[in-house]
Amino acid sequence: METAVRSLSLPDWLMIIFYFGLMMGVSVYVYKFVQEIKDYFKGGNLIPWWLSGVSFWMTSFSVAAFVFYPSLCYRYGWVGITLLWVAVPATLFSAYIFGWRWRRLRVTSPVEFVEERYNATLRQIFVWQGIPVRIVDDSMKLFATGKFVSIITQIPIEYSIILVGGIILLCTFLGGLWAVTITDFIQFLVLGAGLLVILPLSIHSAGGLTRIFGELPEGSFNLTHSEYPWSYVLPLIVLYAFSWSSINWSLIQRYYCVKDEKEVKKVGLTVILLYIMGPPLMFFPAFAGRLIFPDLKDAGDIYPLLCAKLLPAGMLGLLISAMFSATMSTLSSDYNVCASVITQDVYRRLFRPKANNRELIFVGRISTFIVGLIALLISFYLSRGKAENLFRVMVTLFGVATGPVAVPMMLGMLSRRYTSKSAILGFCAGTAIGLLLLYLQMFVPTKDLLPGIKWLADKKEFVFFSINMKMEIVMFLSTTAITYIVMEVVSLLLPASLDEKQKTNNFFVKIEKSVGELEEDKELVQIKSKISPYLIVGVCGVLIAILLGFLSIAFTTGFERVIGTATAFISLIGGLSFISFGKMASIKE
Repeated sequence: METAVRSLSLPDWLMIIFYFGLMMGVSVYVYKFVQEIKDYFKGGNLIPWWLSGVSFWMTSFSVAAFVFYPSLCYRYGWVGITLLWVAVPATLFSAYIFGWRWRRLRVTSPVEFVEERYNATLRQIFVWQGIPVRIVDDSMKLFATGKFVSIITQIPIEYSIILVGGIILLCTFLGGLWAVTITDFIQFLVLGAGLLVILPLSIHSAGGLTRIFGELPEGSFNLTHSEYPWSYVLPLIVLYAFSWSSINWSLIQRYYCVKDEKEVKKVGLTVILLYIMGPPLMFFPAFAGRLIFPDLKDAGDIYPLLCAKLLPAGMLGLLISAMFSATMSTLSSDYNVCASVITQDVYRRLFRPKANNRELIFVGRISTFIVGLIALLISFYLSRGKAENLFRVMVTLFGVATGPVAVPMMLGMLSRRYTSKSAILGFCAGTAIGLLLLYLQMFVPTKDLLPGIKWLADKKEFVFFSINMKMEIVMFLSTTAITYIVMEVVSLLLPASLDEKQKTNNFFVKIEKSVGELEEDKELVQIKSKISPYLIVGVCGVLIAILLGFLSIAFTTGFERVIGTATAFISLIGGLSFISFGKMASIKE
């Protein structure tokens, strides 16, 4: 089977440079409209539901998804898609149980309500536990993206990290959440166009659907695999559901940046539909890739190899840009929401409670710069060959961190019963159990722990009688259960004082009031956005179409020219449609 692939050509480079320049231009344009702190961190609660929903979806994965999940599809089959489909029930839980509650909290940062519900101590604990974890996580994503860029472009990885990190940081620094969500949507359209091209091309190159279904190994289309059985998938759904309802700050931000609770439900529905349709469209080419590249040593290379082999000039550069942008979406969102926590929960809460909007926006931008710079520096450290060990530790640390934070945050929004003491002690107990399991993973060899329970150090798995469970799942379930049990027991044995009960009642009075019923909501009802996302997206779509059409006509022939010009035409129609929608929306207002 032929495996030759081509390198980036001049049209690809022109498209990549133009694309990232366009993202920068959007951020510069939005910059002048950001006048208040709520504009910078939550879009003034005026982000449209469709923009927030697509941004949620784009933010929920990075370029690593185009390495990890296709490699699973290549090696094991449909389970690679199943592991993304866990996001469907997780989003249903997150949006329809907690999403509207997040909007009614009327917050600017995702940790802000913790003091109002519990106390200032727990708020600061969650701040200083959350920020370092997210910065290091972002640095790993930046490192992975820089490495991806380096492999394809042959640019040294250090320069790739500076290039990618600098563009992401500047876009977020200037435009805040409006810039993040609008560029996310443009990236979504570009990614979708590229995926809709690579899908039929890969199927055709593999010999058609009949050959794919006929020649793949038996069981390739089963929902699970022995490496990832239901005992892994089902707890993973719970992990996603808890994370997306409480500790994944950038996704939660997409709930409280929209106008009201009805918009939140539309955000959730948008994400659910995208996660149902998206993974098969995105990663089915990996099934075809098993026939096109049957003997890959590293299955993680399958997607970039397919793109390089099949996509015409210009389209390859566009899709590569969009794949990089998947990480750009995640990092820009994380930088913005981490800056909101530093500004609101640290600077304003501890040092300058009466700071004005201009001062807070300045601090927000400086915080964004600092967060991005630290992530950039850690990425440099990873590029020196220290990535593997740190990655393994960080994956485990997320297992430690999720339950002890998620449980108090979610229970605090659901019930009056839980006290501040129960939340703090539950967090401490859950974290202690997590650290104990971390010690077991790092230092304890294979051994029988209890009758029927065995620890397999080489596989990082437990065997509970005949059921194997990976350490990260055991860690999440254990820390979550212990945190919940301690909160229940402490709340029962040490009930809240009268003052704490009154504080809790005041909190629930607020959360039970629909958006629009409180005095602070009246200003929002009268405000109309000065930014038209329809027009911005439309103009960008038209510009991309013009360049792609020119590159296709000037640098390609035959079938490649047909694909390129057809994609450009669709992009042009889409861009003009968005401009038309924008004009109609302006007339209605």
